[in-house]
Amino acid sequence: MSAKRGGMHTNLIDGPDEDCSSPEVRYSGKARSSDHQDSLSTTAFSESHMQKGCANVTALTEELQSVKREKSELEKERTQLKNKITALEATPPPQTTLLPTKSPCPEEWKHFNGSCYYVSEFRRSWSDSQSYCKRQGGHLAIILTAEEQTFIWNLLPRGYWNAYWFGISDQKVEDDWYWVDGTKLVGGFWEDGEPNNHINEDCGYMIKTDVLSRVAIKSWYDAPCYMSLPWICEKLVSS
Repeated sequence: MSAKRGGMHTNLIDGPDEDCSSPEVRYSGKARSSDHQDSLSTTAFSESHMQKGCANVTALTEELQSVKREKSELEKERTQLKNKITALEATPPPQTTLLPTKSPCPEEWKHFNGSCYYVSEFRRSWSDSQSYCKRQGGHLAIILTAEEQTFIWNLLPRGYWNAYWFGISDQKVEDDWYWVDGTKLVGGFWEDGEPNNHINEDCGYMIKTDVLSRVAIKSWYDAPCYMSLPWICEKLVSS
């Protein structure tokens, strides 16, 4: 009897064999199962995160390669462009021959504002000078503006007393000056004290001298129409 109680006592102390049916074993098994599932979940998360990371790296790598290719193409185009610029700079410009501008006026005639002007080197009376100009399709110069007067005056050479007939006279009525086209003179570019009708001076001429203080707009004089002087013709460009 004592032996039985002692064995029972021993069994109570040692406890029953552990198995999945005991509460302690069931709890321990559940804990191990939970840890295993957590481990699997962590592993799956890590693998998913790694796959996403790898995908991002792959995409970035491809993008980097694309950028490198574009950079290489741009550098190639830049080099080609520099070579073209260098070649163009080394090429001498084409030789261009400027053709002389054709004057609308005949040879020895000078163009100004739609008219052509001719300065004679010969001498004739005023009426003979007018006849010569008419044969050329024009008339003795009719001067209406200071610009026209200055242009003509600048055509004349300087000299002691270089005088030239132009197209004005008062042969019909003294002191009524008319142009050769029949229009009456208004104003004019007379020298001070001119016209003075000294010794029947009925035809107009202009002078250009060596005196530099003389100016174009004060260069008209009157003289006898029979005097032999060079002359100035005028005609329209289309004449």
